Amino acid sequence: MAATTDTPASCKVVLAGSVAKSLQAEVVEGLSKLEKPPLLVGFLANADPAARMYADWTDRTCKENGCRFELREVDREELEEHLLAANRDDAVDGIIVYYPIFNNRQDQYLQQITDVSKDVEGLSHRYIFNMYQNIRFLDEQKMQKSVLPCTPLAVIKILEYLRVYNTILPYGNRLFGHSITVVNRSEVVGRPLAALLANDGACVYSVDVTGVQQFTRGTGLKKNRHEVIEKEGWALEDCVPLSDVVVSGVPGDKYKFPTHLLREGAVCINFSSEKNFGPEVKEKASIYVPAIGKVTIVVLLRNLLRIVQNRRAMSSEPTAPVEKPGSIEQAAPA
Repeated sequence: MAATTDTPASCKVVLAGSVAKSLQAEVVEGLSKLEKPPLLVGFLANADPAARMYADWTDRTCKENGCRFELREVDREELEEHLLAANRDDAVDGIIVYYPIFNNRQDQYLQQITDVSKDVEGLSHRYIFNMYQNIRFLDEQKMQKSVLPCTPLAVIKILEYLRVYNTILPYGNRLFGHSITVVNRSEVVGRPLAALLANDGACVYSVDVTGVQQFTRGTGLKKNRHEVIEKEGWALEDCVPLSDVVVSGVPGDKYKFPTHLLREGAVCINFSSEKNFGPEVKEKASIYVPAIGKVTIVVLLRNLLRIVQNRRAMSSEPTAPVEKPGSIEQAAPA
């Protein structure tokens, strides 16, 4: 039973902790099959309070689940060398960098020099390419599974938990028939999330200040991967009433989602550190998830376990898969 709060009878508020518990059990089971706890190294090179909080959550969740975690606070001008050293260090199993660092293209460079075999955030070019191309494995033998960015994957895991994914349909098509609006098109979260949802069969409307883009695999899901269509002249007023799921992640405390546009019974998820939805969302939504942070942290550990397992697969020493049978990530492209 999902944890709820006191809300109108028509709306159930689902807390991230409920979703995280089910994923946590998978992680603990996978970790128990390793010879030693994996070491995750985090690099903090900014004064962002949100980054510090994320690092603290990572530390606590690692300790609670039997992983080792080291937070290394470094000057941003020295971060590159520290990253390269961690790449070479066989004792380090996974690396996470708490962005933003420079808040420009230099951050993208730092993402690309992180060793793909240690990148728990799924931000390396190889992983990003696979995600957009709907390629779910790193090798032809399908022994090494690709790693997905933590926050987009957390949203997907929440949608699975809420049974938005239709388990009667084949893997890779389980969002067929759903229309989803994603308010945020950042390269780190919003755009990857739209691509992942569309690759799983949804019609996705990706919204930012420049307008609306539609991510879709076409009529009848005839395409193996999503395509992007510019919706000239469209705004939230056009796509939100069509959507049975709305996901919002606009940074800053000034933005409030216009809940009057919601269709009755929509599922609403907030992934911003601020509250994008006001309390009135509970009057129209059937399910509301106010935050996803706890799920994101468990997904991070799940990715850490996956890259350790991928390393084992390269050495022909496979371990049990991270996810249980039925997870959307098992599927090859439809």
